[in-house]
Amino acid sequence: MDRRKSLKSIILGGVAGGLVLHGCKPENLADSDEAVSKAAEVFFGRTPEEKELIDELNAEQFFNEHELATLKVLCDLILPADEKYRSASDSGVVPFIEFMAKDYPNFQTPLRGGLMWIDHESNKNFSLEFKSATLLQQKQILDTIAYPDITIADNQRPLGVQFFSLVRNLTLTGFYTSKIGIEELGYKGNTPNVWDGVPEEVLKQHGVAYEEEWLAKCVDQSKRNEVAKWDDKGNLLT
Repeated sequence: MDRRKSLKSIILGGVAGGLVLHGCKPENLADSDEAVSKAAEVFFGRTPEEKELIDELNAEQFFNEHELATLKVLCDLILPADEKYRSASDSGVVPFIEFMAKDYPNFQTPLRGGLMWIDHESNKNFSLEFKSATLLQQKQILDTIAYPDITIADNQRPLGVQFFSLVRNLTLTGFYTSKIGIEELGYKGNTPNVWDGVPEEVLKQHGVAYEEEWLAKCVDQSKRNEVAKWDDKGNLLT
């Protein structure tokens, strides 16, 4: 399995753990759904206060142009494009990191300091800024910080290692929550659950079978949006 497939497996594992599949939608929720839909058109899932804060953060700029260009190079080294996949920067990862640095100020010093450090290392070794170095030179620098000693606590690792871990985490988060990244994962979001019952061959192995009455009530996909009704004795009615 290549590195990109490994990353996708890790991301998908986290997504799968959080899925909740729904099979029924009571009709009396229609008005509620319509209200939610109208609100989404205005706020896109954000409250007015959150939207105001987002607008304020978007009006600011934290990284300068050189830092943004360096971040682009670094993010694309973490998730490069090839004949099949798009690069990290294609998905808008750099603006995402810029936004996160403003929304969570604790990121600012590690990110800015790390960008200064990586330029210093490149200038010291190759007399070039990191973004201007060759791919081989860039990878030589990253090889020194990309594989931390897992026996050492995160906050005890060298600052260069901490910086790269932060950028790598932000890059993966930004990419695999973007439209491009979600399409690459093939994740379709929460969808109604379809269950056609236990496979016939499994039923035969255990010497059991469904009763026709229950099949009609429980495995009839035409009734999947109907809410089940039970009598006082716990018998399924419809």
